Amino acid sequence: MRFPDGFLWGASTAAFQIEGATTVDGRTDSIWDAFCRRPGAVAGGDTGEPAADHYHRYPEDVASMNELGFGAYRFSVAWSRVRPDGGAVNTRGLDFYERLVDELLAKGITPWPTLYHFDLPQALEDEGGWTSRDTAYRFAEFAASTVERLGDRVPLWSTVNEPWCSAFLGYAAGIHAPGRREPKAAAAAAHHLLLAHGLGMAEIRQHAPSARAGITLNLYPVTALDPDTDADAVRRIDGLQNRLFLDPVLLGRYPEDLLEDLAPFDFPVRDGDTEIIAAPIDMLGINYYRGYEVTLGEKGEAAGPEWIGAEDVRFVPDPRAPLTASGWQVEPGRLTETLLRVHRDYPAIPLYVTENGAAYPDAVRPDGQIADDDRIEFLTGHLRAAGEAIAAGVDLRGFFYWSLVDNFEWAEGYAKRFGLIHVDYATQRRTPKHSAHFYAQVIAANALP
Repeated sequence: MRFPDGFLWGASTAAFQIEGATTVDGRTDSIWDAFCRRPGAVAGGDTGEPAADHYHRYPEDVASMNELGFGAYRFSVAWSRVRPDGGAVNTRGLDFYERLVDELLAKGITPWPTLYHFDLPQALEDEGGWTSRDTAYRFAEFAASTVERLGDRVPLWSTVNEPWCSAFLGYAAGIHAPGRREPKAAAAAAHHLLLAHGLGMAEIRQHAPSARAGITLNLYPVTALDPDTDADAVRRIDGLQNRLFLDPVLLGRYPEDLLEDLAPFDFPVRDGDTEIIAAPIDMLGINYYRGYEVTLGEKGEAAGPEWIGAEDVRFVPDPRAPLTASGWQVEPGRLTETLLRVHRDYPAIPLYVTENGAAYPDAVRPDGQIADDDRIEFLTGHLRAAGEAIAAGVDLRGFFYWSLVDNFEWAEGYAKRFGLIHVDYATQRRTPKHSAHFYAQVIAANALP
């Protein structure tokens, strides 16, 4: 299976998950620094220090990307480095990202920054966080500062990564930072994150008019356990997970049925907001990990507090599907389904798989090798699924594995390893896993073997 000429290959990371150096060069607390200090919030009491120490070891990591043949690297910019406490610009923070961008360009790797990947400055959370409309405008200031500094060298930008996670895991379920369990706050956060995206797009257009930019959404295909009785379960879960974000960005409106569902939660849309959110984008990033099968019956796992307005829905895992170390079902065919759905139901837009990956135990053998055959199988299946979507007419232009290196995996701390490159957290030694070598072969051939 060959991929189109010019297909963009790479990997993704996020600032808080790999950088470390959380008090260096003027950086202040993000909501994740504060969340990690809560007893029991993160597995093992882990924190973002030292993570993979990418802040100091980025030349080594860029060299590894070059050896693997990457065409691009998707990373995020830490708001608390660039505008500590959400305040004035910190040139030392921007200096780091300038060094990283220049190192990437020197190795022929296209930098693709994401402006927001879960790490709101804690000082802004203290003022209401994403429940406050003002935070979207503070994001625009941060975006302007970053793009003005780097825009002459960076051709690709993402505004916001996975707003569903920030809104619903952070403000409804409380299992992500800032750790709140307030349904109305989650509804407000979802809208304000989308508003921030639209305002951020305006800043990118102003400061880097030749760049291509968009948003990154985590999309999950949703199917009914029983098509005759569970259609409303699908409607509500698909609405909260997918249409709540796809429709305003690509169609310029929120779904009417979802507005009715969210009315009890004071969904805070103002006149003119949907026009801002629907600012034209050049591409859509899709993060895909698994799908959902749902029911309104008694079988399965009850919906968590993040599913506001859908508390009676249950999720039904497929007992036949293999699982990753995160307990997630491995369903490569549903990646094809996801890509085809966006291709079919929305205006034509170039698509990128901006995250796809899996955690596995990754035992280090006595010879120092990491034979992660399960990850190779996972990657093979999902690359084949991506290729099948292309063959069916989807305008898919790139694939980014999650993650480049083992990292701090949010509430799981360092217990889950997603990386192509193994990190010994005690010594920070990097070791490419067998999956890294496999991925390099795919990239070099622009094809599955």
